[in-house]
Amino acid sequence: MSVRFVVTGRVQGVGFRWFVVKQARALGVAGYVRNRDDGSVEVVAEGEAAAVENLAAALRRGPPAARVAGVLRTDAAERGPADRFEVR
Repeated sequence: MSVRFVVTGRVQGVGFRWFVVKQARALGVAGYVRNRDDGSVEVVAEGEAAAVENLAAALRRGPPAARVAGVLRTDAAERGPADRFEVR
């Protein structure tokens, strides 16, 4: 399963990307996370359906300093690295 998420709210400058990396690696999900120019964070995640769903729940929650306003989810046309999760 390959999914693209765009997370909005106060999600830059609060450790959100490193939170995502930690969660994704713990779940065995591959892909990447990056800041976008509009202030949102993009996540491309690939892995077992249950692991990606658990990551989606973590994205909605975010780290303590973040304030997640929304999580847009679409099928990923672009795939991240197949064997790791990284910050871009």
